Amino acid sequence: MSTGDNKTVEQDMDTTYAANNEATTEQEEVAQEVNVSEEANSELEQARVQAEENYQRLLRVQADFDNFRRRARAEKEDFAKYASLKLIEQLLPIVDNFDRALSSSKETKDFDALVKGLDMTYRGIDQLLTAEGLKPIEAIGQPFNPEFHQAVMQVESEEHEEGIVVEELQKGYILKDKVIRPAMVKVSV
Repeated sequence: MSTGDNKTVEQDMDTTYAANNEATTEQEEVAQEVNVSEEANSELEQARVQAEENYQRLLRVQADFDNFRRRARAEKEDFAKYASLKLIEQLLPIVDNFDRALSSSKETKDFDALVKGLDMTYRGIDQLLTAEGLKPIEAIGQPFNPEFHQAVMQVESEEHEEGIVVEELQKGYILKDKVIRPAMVKVSV
């Protein structure tokens, strides 16, 4: 073989070697891409699993909240329905006494006993309402206050100065700290 042939062989070998190196590099790159692709698929699958778990958790929380809302609504309705139960239970003995007083006075025609029974009934109701926080509004002799009094008449009075309540036509009441009925009054001018 001549030197020219040797050079060609060497060049062919270099080309083959370079081609082999290039092919190996390409194979390594493809293998790396496959590995990256497999890792990406694995990460994607993990993300899908996590998303499904989160979705299921969301559905459970939503169902729990709906159940809570339903229970709260039912409790609120029951509370409103039976809010006066305690007061009614306390009123029943007073109603019984009132009934006994009426029955007794019908049979005996004893009006003194009727008045006594009515007075006991009134005191029982008054005690119950006071215990529940009901207070009458003091009106007579007080300066007129539109928050507590409803003026239905004005009268001239020499005894009282202007704007003083001189007569109470209907009692007013405060329950704890709220006016539930203002007193109907006559006011001096």
